Amino acid sequence: MLAKVHSYGINGLEAYPVTIEVDAGRGLPSTIIVGLPDNAVKESRERVRSAIKNSGYKFGPRRITINLSPADIKKEGPSFDLAIALGILAACEQIPGEGLEQYVLLGELSLNGDIKPVKGALAIALSMASRSFKGLIVPQENALEAAVVDHVPIYPVKNLHQVIYFLNDPGSLSPVTLTKGTLSSSHSLSDIDFSDVKGQSFVKRGLEIAAAGNHNFLLIGPPGSGKSMLAKRFPTILPGMTPEEALETTKIHSIAGTLKVNNGLMGNRPFRSPHHTTSAPAIVGGGTHPKPGEVTLAHNGVLFLDELPEFNRDVLEAMRQPLEDHEVTISRANKTLRFPSRFLLACSMNPCPCGFLSDSRHHCTCSTHQIEKYLSKISGPLLDRIDLHLEVPALHSTEMLSNTSHGETSSQIRERTIRARKTQQERFRDTGIHANAHMNHRQIKQYCSLDEECKKLLKMAIDELGLSARGYDKILKISRTIADLAGEEALRTEHLAEAIQYRSLDRRHWCR
Repeated sequence: MLAKVHSYGINGLEAYPVTIEVDAGRGLPSTIIVGLPDNAVKESRERVRSAIKNSGYKFGPRRITINLSPADIKKEGPSFDLAIALGILAACEQIPGEGLEQYVLLGELSLNGDIKPVKGALAIALSMASRSFKGLIVPQENALEAAVVDHVPIYPVKNLHQVIYFLNDPGSLSPVTLTKGTLSSSHSLSDIDFSDVKGQSFVKRGLEIAAAGNHNFLLIGPPGSGKSMLAKRFPTILPGMTPEEALETTKIHSIAGTLKVNNGLMGNRPFRSPHHTTSAPAIVGGGTHPKPGEVTLAHNGVLFLDELPEFNRDVLEAMRQPLEDHEVTISRANKTLRFPSRFLLACSMNPCPCGFLSDSRHHCTCSTHQIEKYLSKISGPLLDRIDLHLEVPALHSTEMLSNTSHGETSSQIRERTIRARKTQQERFRDTGIHANAHMNHRQIKQYCSLDEECKKLLKMAIDELGLSARGYDKILKISRTIADLAGEEALRTEHLAEAIQYRSLDRRHWCR
């Protein structure tokens, strides 16, 4: 007998329908899976066999052929287990096949018949929105993320027996309904705050500007000055994601398998901090079957690279294109995939190999050659793509021993960044961008007009610093953000002067 079941696969960041045909005929007992299955799909034969037997059903001695259509796309992962099991049971006439084709089935089977969570439930629910299925049957742990999508009934299940009972009696299981409180789940950031940071008022101001305009930044200073501490608190002053950004970000993390189970939409912007030994494919994405990398997992959030010069040169250079185009294109012989990568790049580094070049309390033991070699690990083109260069000085003993308040809280700073972002959203309405950092050259000319005094100041800066055209644009974008924080429409000399001082590597440290 022939049975037909529906499921979905993942290709890049998109889901595509998969029809599973199961034929149970006479012949030597065997189970064959065709349709370009990977090893995880091939191994489903043994998982399904044990799950069927341990759920109280028979796995008869028949020749079973399982076809995964379309046959020209590689099928990956264990998410087809549930659909294959039900297809086998229907083909062997142990359960009725009527009604089976009206649902999409998704889930990995354990040997005892329990259904485990899978990747990409949200992406699959989004792809189903335009189709006429009665619903999506998913593991219970994936129900909340899939239920974010309207007009697609989501049925959570725990085991194989429960699915069969539901197919026989559809009224036995109700679809998941989301309340307002379950639409967004977020981890608490209340345990870290900018008020924890002693001193560093200049750096805090720079980070506020970075958050307000979504500008990339680099922290440079000696060990123990607080670079990592500042970077980890940076997400606490970022504006929240829009509903569109939250849906897009959650979809990416659902497919990548980094989304926590029993979660709805992500409430916080992602903060990714890969180790400096991470490879280029892991950063930008790739592999034999391309997967999203850290730049995509940081989409709509922050990618923090601690100890920037310690990363391999090819890793850093591979990031130039995602920083400029806000997407990664990965081409293989049989397909081309595009992954979004609109993220804020946050970096930190020491000024020299020993770390004490800018520390007046410690003697630097590095030679000029060693310092130049260390700094040259970061190319000029990559540095041009970093908007703010923030020097983080070592703390004095009086600052370390102080028990007084250390300044504003994250919530106070965040209020100002939110107001500045609202100004930018209104300015760039219907343009596809949401922050000053993403302005193109035409928009810079339109929104960053300069009077004669500003032009004089900027000319002096260009002559003194030797700015590239990209560096010139960065100063104008930062100035625009500073003016937005001040609630002013026109750019003034004080806005430009403050923006120029955030290009410290152009001025003094950088060895070309």
